[in-house]
Amino acid sequence: MARLNLLEETRFEKLPVTVYPNQDIASKKVARRITDLIVSKQLKGENAILGLATGVTPIEVYRELVRIHKEEGVSFKNVITFNLDEYFPMKPTSPQSYVTFMKENLFNHIDINMDNVHIPDGTIPIEEIHDFCLNYELKITALGGLDLQILGIGRTGHIGFNEPGSAPNSGTRLVTLDDLTRRDASRDFGGKENVPTKSITMGIGTIFKAREIILMAWNTKKAFIIKKAVEGEISSEVPATYLQLSENVEFILDQDAASELTRFNTPWLVKDCTWDVPMIKKAVIWLANTLGKPILKLTEEDYNNHGMAQLATEKGPVYNINIHIFNKLQHTITGWPGGKSKADDSQRPERAVPDKKRSIIFSPHPDDDVISMGGTFIRLVDQGHDVHVAYQTSGNTAVWDDDALRFVEFAKDFSKSINLDTNKLEELYVSMRKFMENKQPNQADTSEIQTLKGLIRKGEATSGARFAGLKDDHIHFMALPFYDRGKTNRNPVSEDDVRITMELLDKIKPHQIFAAGDFADPHGTHKVCFDIIIQALERLKDKAWIKDCWLWLYRGAWHEFETHEIQMAVPLSPQEVERKRLAIFKHQSQKDIPVFPGDDAREFWVRAEDRTRETAKAYDKLGLAEYEAMEAFVRWEF
Repeated sequence: MARLNLLEETRFEKLPVTVYPNQDIASKKVARRITDLIVSKQLKGENAILGLATGVTPIEVYRELVRIHKEEGVSFKNVITFNLDEYFPMKPTSPQSYVTFMKENLFNHIDINMDNVHIPDGTIPIEEIHDFCLNYELKITALGGLDLQILGIGRTGHIGFNEPGSAPNSGTRLVTLDDLTRRDASRDFGGKENVPTKSITMGIGTIFKAREIILMAWNTKKAFIIKKAVEGEISSEVPATYLQLSENVEFILDQDAASELTRFNTPWLVKDCTWDVPMIKKAVIWLANTLGKPILKLTEEDYNNHGMAQLATEKGPVYNINIHIFNKLQHTITGWPGGKSKADDSQRPERAVPDKKRSIIFSPHPDDDVISMGGTFIRLVDQGHDVHVAYQTSGNTAVWDDDALRFVEFAKDFSKSINLDTNKLEELYVSMRKFMENKQPNQADTSEIQTLKGLIRKGEATSGARFAGLKDDHIHFMALPFYDRGKTNRNPVSEDDVRITMELLDKIKPHQIFAAGDFADPHGTHKVCFDIIIQALERLKDKAWIKDCWLWLYRGAWHEFETHEIQMAVPLSPQEVERKRLAIFKHQSQKDIPVFPGDDAREFWVRAEDRTRETAKAYDKLGLAEYEAMEAFVRWEF
């Protein structure tokens, strides 16, 4: 019976999928399977032939393999590896090369014979690529083929660098990279314009010959493409769908990457559910959106025809369910994000007491506060709360070089105008220009330039916070050290980051904390900043003030909460939308074309306004009041 239930749950899935609670557990499982293969081959006196991948996804697997080698003594002397791909052209010594990546993350830390390591050569003359690729294939064949191929997946659905349009029988070859793939790589190269347009990649046909294939994916950024790869029709537009044809493949996912699969996202379509309030809320909103109906117009027939007959039977009549969920949504809407004084708060998202709250808004970058929750920020101040803002990082990597030069030029001219000595400024200016003229893609700035760019962003953030109504002593610049360490250290968070955060929290003793919960941030900074806050709160848990402290998550210009997740929705009037826009405009270095725009070409203020208008429209379509815009929040229990 259990097997039948599992088949029913996974009937939309066209290949085997294993889901683990998080990527750490999943990575350890994959690493153990690799070492079990290596050891079993050693016992037979054979080599283990591995196909390896690069990128963020396999890093934890490689870290665990290194641990197993050092602590458990597993040798890699019988291992022969073939990497999936390499950028072209690409020097093997370049920081962005996959040779560098593999050495830093694996090969330099194990006892593998480097003569057994094969990575496509990004330096060969283009006229020799065809022969190189053919020989790459022949080497794999001569060794009896790959025992195990490790894969990640790109947001285009590529495996290796087999982009949309690739053939299922393709071999190792030179390919042109999709624009989205290049945008995703832009941060490593200091801008998309520096990302190579081509790469050498193993073909899908080569991958298919492996005796075992494991595709790994972590976090919600991959959830949408995973759904297409697992549940979609086979198509050259999503090359990973070709894996549905293999009998030797397994997708290994964490819960976030699996979140869009039918069995997790809309489980009522495949199985009986435990109908708690969050599940009912999600299902009813889904049904209303699927049918394009307001909640209060949903009928029993609608429920029965869309997999929700069990809900109608157990919790009906359906109109009562509709009323219940409508009211739940209505109660998330508040014009009082700090709580309404002397009001009944039993149906409000925030407490009425105390009347005036101490609130702190944590902003990972120096503009996330006004971009993501600028309307709520201003309203909290207007309503008399004791509001603080804390900028967690300097944001100094996100300023254009010519903007930095412009500020030094201004400083020189101003100093001259009041007869100050400008010799040191002149020397600095000359050295900066010389450095910038010879700067390599993604090369770290000099300390003077980093300081200057950080001050530019500090000045903009100060201006934005003042516009929102804060006094200078309520504006905090934390300059968490991880931000600069992270440019050279892949696991940068340490004690000082947590300590600085603890000290600020214990000084303010907030009733409300607002933190960025937008982990789709392509920089990864939001997630690191959030983890630091959580660690700090955990270590402060015995403080008296923390028992009355609530943590609210906001999201920024990258992604929004789903309607069923929202626990507080703060409506904005047209005038408040304009005030928020003007606060964002204080961040002049981020206007027009920011250094790291992600894959959305819109300016940040446009993204923010569109996002909040879409949230308001989502409420309106469900039958609630129509507002100009809404900022959304989810409470985090700690």
